[in-house]
Amino acid sequence: MSKKLKIRFLVFLLLLSLPGTITAQELFTLNGMITDASSNETLIGVNLIIPEAGTGVVTNDYGYYSIKLPKGDYVIEISYIGYQSIRRSITLDADKKMDFQLNQSSEDLEEVVITSENPGLNIRKPEMSVNRLSINTIQRMPVVFGEVDVVKSLLLLPGVSNAGEGSSGFNVRGGTVDQNLILLDEATIFNSSHLFGLFSVFNPDAIKDLKLYKGGIPAEYGGRVSSVLDIYQRDGNSKEFKMQGGIGAISSRLLAEGPIVKDKGSFLIGGRSSYAHLFLKLTDNSNSAYFYDLNTKLSYKLNSSNKLLLSGYFGRDVFRISQNFDNTYGNAVLNLRWNHIFSDNIFTNLSAIYSDYYYGLTLNFVGFNWDSGIKNMNLKYDFNHYINDHLQLKYGIQNTYYEFNPGEIEPIDEDSGINYFKLTNKYAFENAFYISAEHDLSKKFSAEYGLRLSNFFRLGQKELNVYTNDNPVEYDEERGIYRESEILDTQSYSRSDILKSFTKLEPRIALAYTFDEKQSFKASYNRMTQYLHLISNTSSPTPLDVWTPSGPFIEPQILDQYAIGYFRNFQESTYSLELETFYKQIDNRIDYINGANLIANNAIERVVLNGESRAYGLEILFRKNTGKLTGWLGYTLSRSEQRTPGRTELEPGINNGNWYFSNYDKTHDVSLTGSYELSEKWQFNANFIYQTGLATTFPNGQYEYEGVTIPVYGERNGDRLPAYHRLDISATFEPKKNRDKKFKSYWNFGIYNVYNRKNAYSISFRENEDTDKNEAVRLSLFGIIPSITYNFKF
Repeated sequence: MSKKLKIRFLVFLLLLSLPGTITAQELFTLNGMITDASSNETLIGVNLIIPEAGTGVVTNDYGYYSIKLPKGDYVIEISYIGYQSIRRSITLDADKKMDFQLNQSSEDLEEVVITSENPGLNIRKPEMSVNRLSINTIQRMPVVFGEVDVVKSLLLLPGVSNAGEGSSGFNVRGGTVDQNLILLDEATIFNSSHLFGLFSVFNPDAIKDLKLYKGGIPAEYGGRVSSVLDIYQRDGNSKEFKMQGGIGAISSRLLAEGPIVKDKGSFLIGGRSSYAHLFLKLTDNSNSAYFYDLNTKLSYKLNSSNKLLLSGYFGRDVFRISQNFDNTYGNAVLNLRWNHIFSDNIFTNLSAIYSDYYYGLTLNFVGFNWDSGIKNMNLKYDFNHYINDHLQLKYGIQNTYYEFNPGEIEPIDEDSGINYFKLTNKYAFENAFYISAEHDLSKKFSAEYGLRLSNFFRLGQKELNVYTNDNPVEYDEERGIYRESEILDTQSYSRSDILKSFTKLEPRIALAYTFDEKQSFKASYNRMTQYLHLISNTSSPTPLDVWTPSGPFIEPQILDQYAIGYFRNFQESTYSLELETFYKQIDNRIDYINGANLIANNAIERVVLNGESRAYGLEILFRKNTGKLTGWLGYTLSRSEQRTPGRTELEPGINNGNWYFSNYDKTHDVSLTGSYELSEKWQFNANFIYQTGLATTFPNGQYEYEGVTIPVYGERNGDRLPAYHRLDISATFEPKKNRDKKFKSYWNFGIYNVYNRKNAYSISFRENEDTDKNEAVRLSLFGIIPSITYNFKF
């Protein structure tokens, strides 16, 4: 995009925001908040439709709406899944503020839906490659050990997978775990897993809204190139004190909420902890593995135009083996927000955010402590500007400061044989400006388009290595391998120095053409830039993996993603179909030279090369939204590949410069989820998953050298693990279904992996001691696992 074209594009967007938009009729503004009648909890994504005007609006992330209409009489229809719909007649002859409160439906516990929006409205919106999961749906899904898990639930959606059972995080459309931006109340979560991937860090009782962007990502989001998982915590009940929780086989949770000042301020505090390790205390086993976390939120309404919110999360995992090994890691985030309504048309949110991921390791038998982590401080200011009923603008500015601690080794005592050693801290500053528009261009054609301008500054550090020709990795032609270049010198810089800077333009556009009220065609394109990299050469990241910023030797990753789709509702939205195909290309994807050592490496640039990756595929999501039987069928046909060609004609690159399957490639991925309401007391749920086995590299030969057998490997990821498949079932029983009773409870019974499939986590090769023949050994983590959980609220 030329400089002149960039300027024209920005001017075009700014002109759209001018108040001088000419209309033939005098327009008035209708605005307000939509909340839960029983708790005053703001509701996200509520549909407010005005049939006479043929238009509508959706509440934003803080429950606010605003729409401009000509003078006249209207009927307003307000709907939200899990709540009773309402209709109100109004006369609009001046600007008017109207707040609405919705009552929960009597069937809110039985709703099993993917989206909290009216499916008919989704047909028209240009939003695509986006999924929502209601908390009610997540709480009834069968999962391992019966522990409700947000991340595991996402794996049932098309285009979302992971690296196998017990693996951390999730992969979206063939991307890596570090390419997902995970936000909890706008704060970045760097590690989303407890107990090395068995559970996620998100307490379902504290969550209000969850949205996953796989593509068509709006301009307000940046910094990652694969997906955005945006999660908001509940504000807390400002009407009356409430408690809820659950007791499971290996963990329990408890959440309390209530008013600080009735109808004005509220608090929410929730805790969760595992306790399976306590049973080990009854034996002579001194090992333990457990987690705990805490969710908090305070909100206070100063007046009709101002509201303050303070939210936080703190979580820790502890893994201990006897008295020799002690591992502690986890996230801590804090966010102070100020919601302000400048006028009927402008809603703003100012956020000051702190995020910290910590990793600690103590090895008593060696005699040292290891600490590492990443911290960031983020100040952001976002605006929602409602121009008219056909045009809404979003714009804002974001500033983030990063501090990276790659690692610090400290001797435990004077007898330790380890010397103090500190890897060089790294620092960076990132800022961005964005502007985007949601625009109804005609009755059939709508668009969401925008531009994000991001800057990244790699700041000075105490030691920066100097290499010949600024090349930290050299190719040994004689041996035919890549190896680390010799460090010629080190230079020292102050924190105020800029080692390298990057400036990137990131255009976004999504279009929707509505054939009729039942079907539409959509397309999207987005470019995104990622300046942070997770240093890991495993398919599933571990807590010891560290983050590093782009800089003098590591370029930022750049994504271009295209998607087109067809969307249709059937039988008055009882059934719905979403069909999408996508293609994504990522430049500067990090790859590692053979034999790369990543742990405690103070010069990580000496073992990495810049490559590229690509992924493309077809996603199908067919849903049944209403009735006693609800659920969905998801299918993904895709390919994910990576390559790192040689930098010159003399270099072969990685894998001879050829494309090879990434660690996250799965040709076929099928998920079937269903829920059946047998009666008022009993509900049954089931999940079935089938996936192509993960790509891996097996030895294809061997030779002996000085009595040692050495395996010979072929091309990278030229083999595959066996196919993965599993069936899970659960039943929910509510013994006394009395809607008027304050104390409510229900039981959840589940069986994970019903037919005891021994899915391969990995396959290793060894020589059989009895037969002296080579053999493959399959490692499986989970067989059949029954579970029971008791849930309550009052």
